[in-house]
Amino acid sequence: MPRRRIGFWYRFAAVICKPPLVALIKRDWRGMEHIPAEGGFITAVNHNSYVDPFAYAHYQYNTGRVPRFLAKSALFRKGFVGAAMRGTGQIPVYRESTDALSAFRAAIEAVERGECVAFYPEGTLTRDPNGWPMTAKTGAARVALQTKCPVIPVAQWGCNELLPPYAKKPQFFPRKTHQVLAGPPVDLSRFYGREMTAEVLKEATEVIMAAVTRQLEEIRGEKAPQTPYDPRRERIEQRRRTEAQAQLQAQAQAQAQAPGTPVEGQGT
Repeated sequence: MPRRRIGFWYRFAAVICKPPLVALIKRDWRGMEHIPAEGGFITAVNHNSYVDPFAYAHYQYNTGRVPRFLAKSALFRKGFVGAAMRGTGQIPVYRESTDALSAFRAAIEAVERGECVAFYPEGTLTRDPNGWPMTAKTGAARVALQTKCPVIPVAQWGCNELLPPYAKKPQFFPRKTHQVLAGPPVDLSRFYGREMTAEVLKEATEVIMAAVTRQLEEIRGEKAPQTPYDPRRERIEQRRRTEAQAQLQAQAQAQAQAPGTPVEGQGT
């Protein structure tokens, strides 16, 4: 299937965005040979800075296969931003949908047309304290299993040093290096033909994220934690810690108010 032409809006966006990116960030880009020359595919990319979607789009723009990102539908509705989002072929996600797969129908259609759809499977900036990929949502796996398209794992590092996760002020100096490493397609063939249950989607997602994490290990030259950071698990643990602390405080207060408890400064 022939690749889609880049088009006016993407070229216009590149004219605006590339000069500041080139000025601010050095580049160490590898693995472009794994980006398919033809046909639809998915890239699964880690996310550790508000800057990295622009830097990663620059990387893939240079391969000739521009990415179509998923973005909340409100951005498409009006004004220059809406026109640019529509013109560059970005994909609206309707978060109000109750059908999990229908939210990604446009992504499926884009892949079937021969497009590249770029997923940030984590859904948000990583909350892992050391910047490793955390547990992910199942959207990329849904589209991959529905279309049986190639899934290219991509890791990036360096934009988080320019603008750390959830930080408001960039750190311009010294000049940072944006490292990207794309790997070979993830083998999801063992999931084909199986019912798309929550367990199957979870397992396929873990396979995809493990491949992304291996790419990041190669970039960083170190091993990731054996168990990915799980925000849901962390919230549960934090709630338990808070409840346990509140219980201890209540017990201490009750003991202090119990009859016969010595009052500080008085004899027994």
